Amino acid sequence: MIREPLLLPTLPSMTTTSELRRRPNGNATSDSDDLPLASPGVVDAMLNVQHAGHPSGKAKYGWIMSKFRAFTAALYFFTASLVVHITQFLGAWFYFVNRDLYYAYMAVTKESFGLLITTLTHWWAPTVIRISGDASVAGQLSLTPDGRVECAFPDRMVMIANHQIYTDWLYLWWVGYTNSPRMHGHIYIILKESLKWIPIIGPGCMFFSFIFMSRKMAVDRPRLAHRLQKLKTKHVGPDGNDYLNPMWLLLFPEGTNLSDNGRVKSGLWADKIGVKDMAHLMLPRMAYEGVPRGGYGEEYFTLSSTFFQGRPPKSVNLYWRRFALADMPLHDQAAFDVWLRERWYEKDALLEQYVTTGRFPANGAGVKGHIETEVRTQYWWEFLKIFAWLGSFGFFLRAIVRFLNRFAAS
Repeated sequence: MIREPLLLPTLPSMTTTSELRRRPNGNATSDSDDLPLASPGVVDAMLNVQHAGHPSGKAKYGWIMSKFRAFTAALYFFTASLVVHITQFLGAWFYFVNRDLYYAYMAVTKESFGLLITTLTHWWAPTVIRISGDASVAGQLSLTPDGRVECAFPDRMVMIANHQIYTDWLYLWWVGYTNSPRMHGHIYIILKESLKWIPIIGPGCMFFSFIFMSRKMAVDRPRLAHRLQKLKTKHVGPDGNDYLNPMWLLLFPEGTNLSDNGRVKSGLWADKIGVKDMAHLMLPRMAYEGVPRGGYGEEYFTLSSTFFQGRPPKSVNLYWRRFALADMPLHDQAAFDVWLRERWYEKDALLEQYVTTGRFPANGAGVKGHIETEVRTQYWWEFLKIFAWLGSFGFFLRAIVRFLNRFAAS
């Protein structure tokens, strides 16, 4: 569903945009972007996609091994998710005692989930992450001696990203882990309301204070206003000074991931409001290597292909830009719509460069060329932190039971 971008005048000091998209086939030409959706060229390209091999080649694992990988990945994900969720419940009572303590505690559980999806991706779907950005992020992207990327983005910002496949958010949450200071415990995501009803995951996201949208403005406006008011609430530190909690707010203005149906809706919306539709985006993507022109990442990089068959994207490409709030027309809805749409046209041009060359522009300042790294934690044992809090509760409870038994025996 295509909807107008939301006006968020109360948001913090920076907006960061990540772009990703796909690589061309050998016969693609730059002027094919001007073809209408149903033109013979586009139809032929889509037929080629359907009959082409997988961008990542043949499946690395056979049927038996794929099933084993599916079982182990599901076991790890759901066990760790359940542990995180139980840990959330055990600390829920903090909400009625001290709100600041409650939100700090939930940030720790959010860190645990960030570690879960980072290790899950590293172990079951390893791939090259290629990163660059323009001059606005100069000095904020670096490579550590052991090959990890380290970001130095502010601790309060809005992260606006294009949406290609359902797992886009995994890579963006991992970026929070790479930041200094670490921000994977302070991610807030705007997501569709239907996800709220998924067992364990849905209630867990509610504990994370994620923002659920019904796509009905009468329902969403007060809900969004309430949550944003929470995020901009000032707190008083021990020294008596006011401060704001860290926050990365992630949103996808396209409203859904790119697909055939989304492309049609985007074209209809462009016609309705009288603007030009885009070739690689939907009106308000992360570029996955190997997806041919006219194809969609979700057709190739399913959970089964990526995590079970050993066919993740050959590379995931991110291009970063920053914009100051002072440069945005935040108090004029129509002007902000135009501003965001212009940024999306710029994204579309960047994606066309990626389609044509297989690369986004090199870094505009600081690190030369592109940073190449992988999704992983700094230390191999960090996944144990996921289970540490529940283990601590169990140890504490056991100590109390022993004390009470000894007291009763005496």
